[in-house]
Amino acid sequence: MASAAETQAVDRGRPAAARPFTAFLASLLRSPSGCIGLFIVGLLVVTAIAAPLIAPYDPLRMAAGPRLQPPSLSHLMGTDDFGRDVFSRIVYGAQLTLQIGVIAVGISLTLGLLLGLVAGYGSKWVERILMRLVDVLFSFTEIVIALACLAIFGIGLTNAMIAIGIASIPFYARVTHSVVLVEKNKPYFEAAVSAGAGRLRLIFLHLLPNVMPTLIVVGTLGVSTAVLAAAGLSFLGLGAQPPQPEWGFMLSSSRDLISRAPWMMIFPGLAIAVTVLGFNLLGDGIREVLDPRQRQR
Repeated sequence: MASAAETQAVDRGRPAAARPFTAFLASLLRSPSGCIGLFIVGLLVVTAIAAPLIAPYDPLRMAAGPRLQPPSLSHLMGTDDFGRDVFSRIVYGAQLTLQIGVIAVGISLTLGLLLGLVAGYGSKWVERILMRLVDVLFSFTEIVIALACLAIFGIGLTNAMIAIGIASIPFYARVTHSVVLVEKNKPYFEAAVSAGAGRLRLIFLHLLPNVMPTLIVVGTLGVSTAVLAAAGLSFLGLGAQPPQPEWGFMLSSSRDLISRAPWMMIFPGLAIAVTVLGFNLLGDGIREVLDPRQRQR
């Protein structure tokens, strides 16, 4: 075994930014939920990146096999009513799933963070106006806001991602605002104010680093919500359009054939369920690592 001096020497040789990440990853792998979630999400990422190498057929190619062929060695998940390989469409659907999660959560997290910071650190009037606006949006469910956005932008997967992102902005703004109010009353922030720190310094060097851990957890959990919302909109015909291999749309197109070809609905449904489970478990694992109270239990 390496001595303590050798270990310290190795640590000193690593970049400073790498050491916290390595410690974070090691703590995440010690968490059962974090380890399983990281494996599922990692598998999804690898599948999306390597889709051209994994998929045996073009996901849009019709008559890749006989119509409605059950799972077999040549078609692991069978074929659909156009003879397209279901496994290939599931694999390429992972790319769309990641796009949905990244774009939708990116929009809502960025704008919600900005609104929450401004409301939490701004004047009382700014806080009241912004948070009352958030309260008004909270009176509607996210799906209603998303449907209203689609009515304005038009149907389609890209517009569905934007609509889901806009619909989730009030939630992230409320979370950010709550964390900012807590951090503003802590001694380190009051000391920074007393020392004469400027407004931008207070926001970006003191508030933002302490807000981000909570938003990372919420954002990771929010990916699963975005995936489910996009699948729901596609199921209703408002998201992905044919012939896109999106899992929600695959469910919608197979509902009339569930008795003849149940595999067309089973495999996309499983893909959605496993993906949502993976991001939820990963979010729980990250919460356990970043929350000291969870580590003490």
